[in-house]
Amino acid sequence: MFAKIYEKIKEFIKENYKELIVLLVIVLLFTVELPFKIYTPGGAVNLNDRITVEDGYEVEGSFNMAYVSMVRGSIPFLLISYVIPDWDIVSSEDLTIEGENMDEALARERLYMQQSIDAAIINAYKAAGKDITIIRTINEVSYLTKEADTDLKIGDQILSVNGENISSLEDLKAIIGNMDAGERVSLKVLRDEEEKECFAVTYEAEGMKIGVSLLTTYEYETDPEVTITSRASEAGSSGGLMMSLSIYNQLVEEDITGGKKIVGTGTIDIEGNVGEIGGVKYKLIGAVKNDAEIFMCPEENYEEAVSVAEDKGYDITIVSVATFEEAIKKLDELNSSN
Repeated sequence: MFAKIYEKIKEFIKENYKELIVLLVIVLLFTVELPFKIYTPGGAVNLNDRITVEDGYEVEGSFNMAYVSMVRGSIPFLLISYVIPDWDIVSSEDLTIEGENMDEALARERLYMQQSIDAAIINAYKAAGKDITIIRTINEVSYLTKEADTDLKIGDQILSVNGENISSLEDLKAIIGNMDAGERVSLKVLRDEEEKECFAVTYEAEGMKIGVSLLTTYEYETDPEVTITSRASEAGSSGGLMMSLSIYNQLVEEDITGGKKIVGTGTIDIEGNVGEIGGVKYKLIGAVKNDAEIFMCPEENYEEAVSVAEDKGYDITIVSVATFEEAIKKLDELNSSN
């Protein structure tokens, strides 16, 4: 029986080998990925569908979070990028920090997203005069240098260093600063909801270090409650500004959108400072394709955004801001002028 099946397979391959070779080549072309990614114009996420404030005010317009789309670097897509003007090739190395892989980079970007969510909520509640109580800070490993001699992992929550509880990177630096190079540091961390004992070895490089960067997030209580949903594929900090505005808009009686569709981008920190982002070109193109009336961006990205809009003949209002407070003020001015 097996001999007959084998003969039939051999006969089939012999009769169809040319077609099979073509099929194999096509499969390889689309599945083998080269060390490149391709940036393409993105889109916009309507935050009215993602953010819910308990008993929040109804809004007519919307704040939308701009994003960049990325295509993997298979040969057909790379070839297409030479034909489509707004498809740009970037090296995978440019998307990661030296010494880390894409999984580690993605883990860090997810931490940045949580940090931006926390900052957005804190800024919105404070500006709206609503109750928010920060219960504790959470310090998580966001990066490990290639020099680091440690078993720490990105995402570990550092609870204590050499038996001393820490609340910030400054606390960690203060402890390590009193040690000599080559000493072993004991760290208690929370990893996957389990406490673990880890180590790191000190070395001297512009001061005493263990090759660890920390990122701070927060545990807090709000009144009213706020719920933010996100997808597993989403990461990064560039949505912070728009999330903060969307939350604030549901906390105050006046609809600061003025009934308009506002698409934007920009990081935000706990002090309300808006930071520069990458890929503003792709985000602006996506905003226009999604019929945005206003595009909001950090002041560092303003000139590029205006240049792209002029080159493409876009009819869209571009607003640059440096702080959360300035964003609210400029929206109020736009609404007053209409």
